[in-house]
Amino acid sequence: MSYLEPIDYTTPDGGDLYDELPLWSALFGQRLLERVPLTNGLTYLDVGCGTGFLTVELAQRAGAQSKVIAVDPWSTAMDRLRRKLAYMQIENVALHEQDALSLALPDECVDVIVSNLGVNNFEDPVAVLKVLHRTAKPDARLILTTNLSGHMDEFFAVFRETLIERDMRDRLIPLEEHIAHRGTVDSVSEMLRRAQFTVSNVETSSFVMRYADGSSFLRHHFIRMGFLQSWVAVVGEEVPQPVFDALERNLNAAAVTNGELRLTVPMACIEARRDA
Repeated sequence: MSYLEPIDYTTPDGGDLYDELPLWSALFGQRLLERVPLTNGLTYLDVGCGTGFLTVELAQRAGAQSKVIAVDPWSTAMDRLRRKLAYMQIENVALHEQDALSLALPDECVDVIVSNLGVNNFEDPVAVLKVLHRTAKPDARLILTTNLSGHMDEFFAVFRETLIERDMRDRLIPLEEHIAHRGTVDSVSEMLRRAQFTVSNVETSSFVMRYADGSSFLRHHFIRMGFLQSWVAVVGEEVPQPVFDALERNLNAAAVTNGELRLTVPMACIEARRDA
C-alpha cells in the first residue's frame, strides 16, 4: 500500500487500535524519544514494552532496515501490540512475550536498549540489567526513564495524616517503606553500575498531575490500575474502605483549601553505555 493512500480511521480497526497511550507513560516516553539515537539498520530492544508505544515509534522512526525487539510478559498488552503492528503494516518488530530475565537473545546483538518506566516494575532490576548487558553490543547505549523519590509527596502527606487520625500509627512503617521503594538518581545509577553499565547523562525534571479533588483522583482509571492496590496493602485492613473513605475526605478538604489537588511527580531520563 502506498503511503499516499488515505487511512480510513472510521473503520472498526481504526477506532479500536487507535493508541490511547496513558498520559502518565507519554510524559516519560517523550523524554526518552528526545534522546534515543535513530539510525537505519540498528537493533533496538524495548524492555517492558506494554502495548507498544515505544516499539511502534522506534520501528517507524528508525527506518525499515532497523529491528525492534519488544519484550513484555503482559499477554493482553502484547496481543494488542500484535494487532497494531498488523494494522499499521509494520514488519521490523519481533515480539517476545516473556519476562526479561528469561530473554534468550544472542550475546552482543543489540545496539540500543530502551525502557520506559520498566525499571520500576522489575522484581529484581539488577538481574534484568545484567541480562541486558549480555545482549548489548560493546558500547551499546541504554536509555531508561523512571519516576523518583518524592513521587506524589502531597498525596502521601495526607495519607500519613489520615493513618494518624484513625489511630493507625502501626501502618506508618509500611507507608514509609512503600514511599522509600522509589528510586533516586544515585540508586538507579548504582544498579546500572552493578550491571556493568556506565551512566553518561542524566536529565531530571518534574510534572504536576491535577485533579478537581480526591474523589476524582482515587477513581481515575490509571490510578486504580497502577497504584491503588499498593496503597490498600499499606492499610493492611481486611476491610480497608473506612480508611479510604477518610483519606478521600481529607484529600477533598485539601483540594478545597488549595483550589484543586496537585501532585508533583519527579522524573529522570538516564543514559548509560555498556562497559567493555
